[in-house]
Amino acid sequence: MLTPTDTPIAQEDHVAPSTPTIPGQAALDWSNLGFAYRPTRGIVRYTWKKGHWDQGVWQTDPTLQLHLGATALHYGQSCFEGLKAFAGADNQVRIFRPRCNAQRLAQSAERLCMPVVPESMFLEACAWAVRENLAFVPPYGSGASFYLRPLLIGSGATIGVAPSDEYTFVVLGIPVGDYYQGGLRPVTAVVTEHYDRAAPRGTGAIKTGANYAADLKPHTESLAQGYPINLYLDANQQGLIEEFGTSNFIALQGNTYLTPASPSILPSITNASLQTLAAHAGYTIRQRPLRIDEVATFDEVAACGTAVIITPVTRIVYKGETICIGPHPDQVPPQMQSLYQQLRHIQFRELPDSHQWMFAV
Repeated sequence: MLTPTDTPIAQEDHVAPSTPTIPGQAALDWSNLGFAYRPTRGIVRYTWKKGHWDQGVWQTDPTLQLHLGATALHYGQSCFEGLKAFAGADNQVRIFRPRCNAQRLAQSAERLCMPVVPESMFLEACAWAVRENLAFVPPYGSGASFYLRPLLIGSGATIGVAPSDEYTFVVLGIPVGDYYQGGLRPVTAVVTEHYDRAAPRGTGAIKTGANYAADLKPHTESLAQGYPINLYLDANQQGLIEEFGTSNFIALQGNTYLTPASPSILPSITNASLQTLAAHAGYTIRQRPLRIDEVATFDEVAACGTAVIITPVTRIVYKGETICIGPHPDQVPPQMQSLYQQLRHIQFRELPDSHQWMFAV
């Protein structure tokens, strides 16, 4: 289980920008970005061969030349991360908790028999991608951010079932909009009953592309039924809450912050951060098995993750019946809204970064 940690960044971790500028100079409509790929100045790429990573290169071409026999294509040797950079109220650009993403990527790599990306290399790669694309970092006040996608793949030609002899690590970055234009809105989720997200001792706890591929069909079916997110139960009993399709499950019950305990759940950095904020607000933090039949007793429920921070869930449809959560299911739950706003204020430097979560680039 990942235990996210953040330590102060040493001065030598920082490298002067090669293209001095200020954020937000690209000719974009910052208030209408959405969450989609758009061209920027380029990407960062590293290659692993013969037991060593190279020094990395800046690449303006957003494509990779990949051998047809690459293990990423045949055997799923692929894992990734998602994190964001923010232009703060002081116009300084910072990345949110990148050390934690480096730790999680390392765990994913080890599970998939891939070389670990050293933390120092991960941090520099992310900072490099931000510095070179500083004009595409949304300006402070837009509510938008710069989304980073570190990706590690097996790129060597290996037709037999075995780890690759070559790996490629890239970091791309794109400006993305605020998911909640006009503020948070509660949603209704549906329990996915005919598919499992991950096996009990499988790869559910790492961030591999295969987990997301497995959710494409269930999620598409949920959307077709009018439900924006779907919730998975455990593969063994089909009675314990695992997580939403792309997000952790969190709940508030009285003065307790609850999140499921399961070896199949991806350790969420957002969830860990919200737990810290909730603890400082006086909540008791409990990670334990949560039953689906407990949901009606929860005061507030949400999905949480990097892209959205919090998605309030006020109704869950299970076996054709709708479970309402809290006394006002048509309103945004107040405590979830408070946690969301606190984290946003820290990311945009509107509150002190007392936990040393923000990494200045």
